[in-house]
Amino acid sequence: MTTLRVATYNLHGGVGVDRRIRPLRIVDVINELRADVVSLQEVLSPVRGIDVHAALRSGTGLHLATMTTIELAGGTFGNGLLSRWPILDVAEHRLAVGRREPRGALDATIGRDAPELRVIATHLGLSAAERHRQLARLVEILRSEPQRPTVLAGDFNITRKRARELSEHAAHFGKADALATFPSIAPVLPLDRIFAVGGASIVDVAVHRSRKARVASDHLPLVATIELPSP
Repeated sequence: MTTLRVATYNLHGGVGVDRRIRPLRIVDVINELRADVVSLQEVLSPVRGIDVHAALRSGTGLHLATMTTIELAGGTFGNGLLSRWPILDVAEHRLAVGRREPRGALDATIGRDAPELRVIATHLGLSAAERHRQLARLVEILRSEPQRPTVLAGDFNITRKRARELSEHAAHFGKADALATFPSIAPVLPLDRIFAVGGASIVDVAVHRSRKARVASDHLPLVATIELPSP
């Protein structure tokens, strides 16, 4: 068995809880995580003349893939994925429901030593009915390659540890601890989640609570140790 560190982090567009727009603080927090793979949400670029995508690459030394869910005047907003290993293949799954804010899942193959790892980085909607449909779609996506070691990570916007819309699909996502990550100053809601399937399993999960992390975004990063099957 081999292990790696996987994190998920909602960047809040680089806006800190002090209301200062400082996306480079986000890079510092990501480096604190010492993660091999990081699922990102609310990646806004550029911000005040800063190419955030370029800053994430150069500031962390990791490979980056992004998925735009909203086109903005002069920029983009959406999901991202950082990886210590090359990102070999990327698919984008649209999870939009009606007229609600567009959501999506970035589905990537990470080119580490065998077995290759599939990582799905996502950000779900604000209503339970919306999330129910999005979770059902994620189950379909997972079923497309059920034997591949896969990590599903992101901001699920689920406020309760045992939310009904998630429990209905629990058999497909596996067990995962629901730890409070929001709001970052005094977290009470378990919005962010990490799951492992296809032979991958979660060894432990923790919330990253550094001084900088409590200010840089309104979410705290969630970090998991993932165990992968031997080749």
